[in-house]
Amino acid sequence: MAEREVIGVVGGDQMGSGIAQLAIVAGLHVLLYDSDSEALARATNSISASISRLVAKGHLSQPAGDNAMKNLKCIQNLEEFRAADVIIEAIVESEDVKKKLFSELDKIAKVSAILASNTSSISITRLASVTTRPSQVIGMHFMNPPPIMKLIEIIRGADTSDEVYITIKSLAERLGKTVICSQDYPGFIVNRILMPMINEAFYTLYTGVATKEDIDTGMKLGTNHPMGPLELADFIGLDVCLSIMKVLHEGLGDNKYSPCPLLVQYVDAGRFGRKKGIGVYLYQKEPAKSKPSPSL
Repeated sequence: MAEREVIGVVGGDQMGSGIAQLAIVAGLHVLLYDSDSEALARATNSISASISRLVAKGHLSQPAGDNAMKNLKCIQNLEEFRAADVIIEAIVESEDVKKKLFSELDKIAKVSAILASNTSSISITRLASVTTRPSQVIGMHFMNPPPIMKLIEIIRGADTSDEVYITIKSLAERLGKTVICSQDYPGFIVNRILMPMINEAFYTLYTGVATKEDIDTGMKLGTNHPMGPLELADFIGLDVCLSIMKVLHEGLGDNKYSPCPLLVQYVDAGRFGRKKGIGVYLYQKEPAKSKPSPSL
């Protein structure tokens, strides 16, 4: 199998820039796309600073760090993805938006290119249905933040070929990740288990069982989690948590996945978590960095 050397990444925010960083450090050429030039500037600065820290700590040599940055090209025209062997989508968690993008990428990408989605819950089979290459569409779910978290969850759609699965598994391992594989069911593995736990923590708060601090402390010290479920929800984004709970509820048809009314209320109020400065907890404008935790 020929090595996949040119990787396209769609989305210049935290997930996309983190994926791009992993790929360039692994010696791959990366085309990082975002329609917002400011997002690309932030991504470039973030990647450069992160690589400088790796060099300073001795985890990467100076020449390797310099070469990594040379492997990164920021683009604002999807047409440049014609050169990509694998294109990884890391945009908003909306099926309609992702389908529109996949349809566009299908028309642009070369015939042999693989289209991968970083979705945390949306059906790979349905995303593949808008393309002419369903056997070459796959889920590649990185955890947040991608450069630190060790896991990649690979999701095979109904038509994903064995060859494509093997290629993407090899790519994930080249990026230094441990791979788990899920069939294409709502929430896959990680969020099928994680999100109901977060939702139950909201129900525990909603019904007055305990304070938010005691709920989080209980799970941190009682089950050895690095972050409590409510703190983790703020880190992920309450809007993202609610979106995934809705996918689970609709896709699995079980009321045990019904989103907690308190979670819905917080999202309706714009309390999305750390990124907005307020969620379950109130944060400063420049929140302190928390330890990396299992998340989206």
